[in-house]
Amino acid sequence: MGNLDVITIIIIAANIFVSYKGFNDFGFFERHKFNIGSIRRGEQFRMLSTGFLHADTAHLFFNMFALYLFSGQVIYEVGQYSFFIIYIGSLVAGSLLSLYFHKNEYHYSAVGASGAVTGILYSAILLNPEREYYFLFLPSRIGNVDLGIPGYILGIGYLLYSIYGMKKRTGNIGHDAHFGGAIGGFVITLILSPWLFETNLLMIGLLTLPIILLFVLKKIGKI
Repeated sequence: MGNLDVITIIIIAANIFVSYKGFNDFGFFERHKFNIGSIRRGEQFRMLSTGFLHADTAHLFFNMFALYLFSGQVIYEVGQYSFFIIYIGSLVAGSLLSLYFHKNEYHYSAVGASGAVTGILYSAILLNPEREYYFLFLPSRIGNVDLGIPGYILGIGYLLYSIYGMKKRTGNIGHDAHFGGAIGGFVITLILSPWLFETNLLMIGLLTLPIILLFVLKKIGKI
């Protein structure tokens, strides 16, 4: 966990460059952020450019730090080229789900690489579902008790939290972009690594459940 391959460095550098351009140029920021009204007028490029803009340095740091933590796992399993496809595909998938859920909210706007980063996280979990994860700044063990959380539990829990956030609209967070990114990472990883259907079929089924739940809730008008 935590590896700086060349492709990761390039992506982080692009995010830093574009984000700082946006910090210092309000017009640039407004022209490239995710905005429903502008996208529906034909500016679909915003669905990609938004993923390289951030609201502030803290937003930028946490997204890039998360990318740093999980990118190495995915690159090790599928290679740099496939990693890049997963990253960009997850970014676009996050924008598409946001567009789907907010299509009639013409003033809705968002920025950030969170969808792409969540896609990489969900890809890492799919590739190694039983790998344990630990919270930063918390001990990994208390006595004989291991505090690690298996990846598939973390992935399912995170998406269930995202559904709750979408329903309650908690905080100034693009939960739908996160969820869309996770779907993108999940689907693209399966396309690029079909061997997972032979080795991790049960885990694929478990990680699919919150995705199915989201669209069922949407269908019956509960979200």
